[in-house]
Amino acid sequence: MPSGRETFKLKAPGGDPINRYPQEDGVALESIRRRRPRVYSKEKVYPMKFIEWSMQGVEFVNCNCAWGCPCQFQGLPTYGNCRAYGFLQIEQGRFGDVPLDGLRWGVLAAWPGAIHEGNGTFQTIVDERADAKQRAAIEAVSHGHETEPGKLIWQVFSTTVTTFLPTLAKPIELAIDLQARTAHVRVPGVVEGNGRAIHNDASGTDVPVRITMPAGFEFHEAEFIDGSGKTTNGSIELNFNGTHAHLARVHWTTHGVVR
Repeated sequence: MPSGRETFKLKAPGGDPINRYPQEDGVALESIRRRRPRVYSKEKVYPMKFIEWSMQGVEFVNCNCAWGCPCQFQGLPTYGNCRAYGFLQIEQGRFGDVPLDGLRWGVLAAWPGAIHEGNGTFQTIVDERADAKQRAAIEAVSHGHETEPGKLIWQVFSTTVTTFLPTLAKPIELAIDLQARTAHVRVPGVVEGNGRAIHNDASGTDVPVRITMPAGFEFHEAEFIDGSGKTTNGSIELNFNGTHAHLARVHWTTHGVVR
């Protein structure tokens, strides 16, 4: 499985090595990687460090579990499998020298069982406003590259994914209000979802639910809300109504969650 420590190479038809990282207009992620000294052993070669990157912003995630999502607490998914979408509004960000401020991105994901059992399918969606270097940087982060193993959700997820579908560059409509506990996302022709505060029908009032996870690899604190969403096209089918969702302010880096 991929980890942040591996260097990925494929062989071109002529036998020359080519980068696995995406290329567009002649620009690849490798072009923004710095050449790094390596530590040699008899068996393996290890990079001494990763590209330093950081993203600060707000996220909206909706999955097929019941409110609360047992997976957040090392439990098994409510209905036996795990399917989800999630989107991030980057307020401040960089990947090496590549600025990421103001961009949006998200993922669609599905596993036939619990996440840790593997065989997942994953697709990244990147803001169409991003240039080639920015798209390559966001894809790298979402696929778990340039991240210390075990420190962040995307690197951990990458070890459970069998199929990475081609990354999409699309317009992303995203509105997240942490105070109101609401969210809306729309990627035309791909997915649309909404989040709102959990509502108590008996009392007619909203129920605020906030959790803190001091050792979490996704967020430190999150608002649990009611979510719905549906994919309208593509290889990952999602169709949720009244299921678990959460909103969080996050700060992710090469080294994990900043608290």
